[in-house]
Amino acid sequence: MSVAERIATLRSGLQSVRRLEAVLSIEESAALAYWSAWSNLEIRYPRIDLRRVPDHWQTFGARVSPLTGSPRLAVNPPNAILNYLYAILESEARLAAAELGLDPGLGVLHKDTPNRDSLACDLMEPVRPLVDAYLFDWMNRGPLRREWFFEQANGNCRLMESFAVRLSETALIWRKAIAPYAEKPAKIFWEVRIKRSESGNLPTRLTQARRSQAKGGVPKSSQTIPATRPRCPICGRSVTTGSRYCADCVPIVNRENLLEKSKLGRIATHSASAEARRSATQAKQAEALRKWNPSDLPSWLDEDVYRRDILPLLSKFTVKSIRGKIGVSHPYATLIRRGVSIPHPSIA
Repeated sequence: MSVAERIATLRSGLQSVRRLEAVLSIEESAALAYWSAWSNLEIRYPRIDLRRVPDHWQTFGARVSPLTGSPRLAVNPPNAILNYLYAILESEARLAAAELGLDPGLGVLHKDTPNRDSLACDLMEPVRPLVDAYLFDWMNRGPLRREWFFEQANGNCRLMESFAVRLSETALIWRKAIAPYAEKPAKIFWEVRIKRSESGNLPTRLTQARRSQAKGGVPKSSQTIPATRPRCPICGRSVTTGSRYCADCVPIVNRENLLEKSKLGRIATHSASAEARRSATQAKQAEALRKWNPSDLPSWLDEDVYRRDILPLLSKFTVKSIRGKIGVSHPYATLIRRGVSIPHPSIA
């Protein structure tokens, strides 16, 4: 059974459960199956960084850190990125709950514990797949650069400040994504209150849905994956042009491609069929030279006459027609047309 089928089966089982403990058990099983699909995901780095990248950084690995037995204190870059993005999402969930007048520490699904805002953890659950998709898209867009991370003495992988700043710029995206999920439980709590405001409606401070409806509009969905820029697979820097590589790495790639093609060209020109064709051509040319009599060449036709009277006229003919007329290769016909090479007198 595939991971997707396993999760689908667990999801269908939610229809018959009535106890919160059973829901949490199904959620735990689905999470184990879900993260198992990520474990062998290859993490790419620029070629210049590979010698400084530990082996355990080159795959996503387990979501549980060996340092803590939980996701905290990740030991490789992708899990460190995910932890940081989840922390941003949790802070936005905490702010959203507070703005709606809810206590972020009083959870529903997450058990209330010290030093944790359980309701914020509840609210961020529906948006976590969006964060996962953002990370997956980020890794597919290009390699992770070694300079974005550092490893502490205990093996904990941390983000460098410059990279953390880039990730923190996604906070507004998660704020918009979590807004409808924060307003939904707030509305449920509001409707069971004994005392209500005169209007009887809970203000939609986060999504502004009521304002949009009043103006005849439809609230926009915020469940979209944030766009990420492609990154150069050589150095890992952002690529702003239509090329796959950055401007600094394009010459390197072109040189490597040229060297690779030249190797293939040398192999092709020394194959058995190529040698046979070359031998046949040389035999044909040798036979033509044996049959050619230099006295048949007009005495007035010399190199000066050729360059003065004949060469200017060749520009009126295509390389293909010159090649077909005198029976030479395409490159050689090109050189003749340009005046770089002078054909053998026997061709005249």
